[in-house]
Amino acid sequence: MAAPKKGRSASAQSKPWRSLALILIAIAALTGGMFWSGNTTPRLGIDLAGGTSITLRAVPEDGQDDAINPTNMNTAVDIMNRRVNGLGVSEAEVQTQGDRNIIVNIPKGTNSKEAREQVGTTAKLYFRPVIATEVSGPGTASPSPSASGSGSPSPSASATGKGGDKDKATSSSTAPSATATSQGRAVTDALKADPTPSGSASASPKASASPSASASAPAGTADAKVQAQYAALNCADEKVRGTAGKGAKPTDTTVACGQNSSGLWQKYILGPAEVDGTDVKKAQAVFNTQNASGWTVTMEFTGKGSKKFADITGKLAQQQSPQNQFAIVLDGEVVSDPYVNQALTGGSAEISGNFDQKEAQSLANMLSYGALPLTFKEDSVTTVTAALGGDQLHAGLIAGAIGLALVVIYLLLYYRGLSFIAVASLLVSAALTYVIMSLLGPAIGFALNLPAVCGAIVAIGITADSFIVYFERIRDEIREGRTLRPAVERAWPRARRTILVSDFVSFLAAAVLFIVTVGKVQGFAFTLGLTTLLDVVVVFLFTKPLMTIMARRKFFADGHPWSGLDPKRLGAKPPLRSTRRRPAPPAGPVDPKEA
Repeated sequence: MAAPKKGRSASAQSKPWRSLALILIAIAALTGGMFWSGNTTPRLGIDLAGGTSITLRAVPEDGQDDAINPTNMNTAVDIMNRRVNGLGVSEAEVQTQGDRNIIVNIPKGTNSKEAREQVGTTAKLYFRPVIATEVSGPGTASPSPSASGSGSPSPSASATGKGGDKDKATSSSTAPSATATSQGRAVTDALKADPTPSGSASASPKASASPSASASAPAGTADAKVQAQYAALNCADEKVRGTAGKGAKPTDTTVACGQNSSGLWQKYILGPAEVDGTDVKKAQAVFNTQNASGWTVTMEFTGKGSKKFADITGKLAQQQSPQNQFAIVLDGEVVSDPYVNQALTGGSAEISGNFDQKEAQSLANMLSYGALPLTFKEDSVTTVTAALGGDQLHAGLIAGAIGLALVVIYLLLYYRGLSFIAVASLLVSAALTYVIMSLLGPAIGFALNLPAVCGAIVAIGITADSFIVYFERIRDEIREGRTLRPAVERAWPRARRTILVSDFVSFLAAAVLFIVTVGKVQGFAFTLGLTTLLDVVVVFLFTKPLMTIMARRKFFADGHPWSGLDPKRLGAKPPLRSTRRRPAPPAGPVDPKEA
């Protein structure tokens, strides 16, 4: 079998249906996923669908009036932006207003309650040792040492040593007692397990307030005032819970509240803070498959934080339950209280406790961004209507429709039959864009705002430009005297390079814009980048194969005047074909009869 000529692909010519089938199957699968998930429309941003606007006011701590400065305000904006958008690419806006206010706009469809907790939780994050804890509520009696546990083991912390091997820090002999503690999950709902039964420690407030005699106390004891607060504390009462431990300094022994897996509130006596939230360098949710731990939260500490964390965990490991636990406290509420049974000296730690993905990610988010440089209070929370944005969207859609109509008219007048391929490709690109945007809403929190709509409209021109480049390359080949089928294949390599370079430049601009901007401009950049990538997919998997198939049809192959490929209209040269050379006439006179 003869090999295909240079510049032509046998597979591309003979199997264009494969590429068409691939992209059509992808569209069908994505559309099916869209209807199956019930998200049949893209999520809209706050300017189109309305939402919640929160105004936060910076409040200086005692003796630190100079803390309210542009540097700290900008840092706070960055942290809050990461907190909110850590829930997903939600198109939330976080920006300063004046010298001490921060405005947070959360679009409708985002979990506004959770987002408010993320940005409104503005106090410092601390790691405090647990001195005593028990279930709190009206009529709750102190459990006895013989009480049986109601759940699975309490969350544990483990460390990664220098050699990289992970040492489990929990064991059945040192697991916390069910009579002593049930882990807290006040803000994140992150910890599901209750401790394993053990009679190693008493749970009465007075007994638990004093450390075990067999080891030195890691953080001191509670004085009579704190013990009285603990005895009177009813964490089931929201008003009481909101004031528990408020105003306590990091060096104070204090009381706090946290919620257990059964939905009951725990009350705690906590020692002075040993590690600050700023000592956490990085925290992330990880699915651990090595020891079937499921979702866990890993932490990396700074150099100073590593030493402090090693010191406190070394002391806690010598204690009996509940005093071998440390509480992670944010805004005075315990969000996690893992236990340890050895010093964690590797500079990193892992918290495990039957998390699901959402719980692990929520806890990791708080650990990562829990230390704001300032204290903030909510000044106002208002609902934003979408009336103005709706009018602008309506006007924008009209402008987009007019622009699309003009593009189609131009294609019809100039390219005639080829416009069928261009319009079909535009429809495929539009379908992919719509379906993917609908799926990205619940997947990563993407919200379509007005700038994003502008990005989609701009993409019409980018996509049409790719078709025009290819069509013009084909017409150039026909002008050189080639027939349509070889012209289609010879034009593709040249057009492909031009299309890829053009789309790369557009995507690079969108990527840079997305990285260096925030808020609504990011929506424009994200949409522009997405549609640019889809342009490459459509041109390679739809436009080119469809053009190959159409080149086999008589209407196009014969250069019908309405095909857009009429050789006469294009001023084509005579067809390129080989001719035999006639022999030279013999020398000398020629007989007129022979001539």
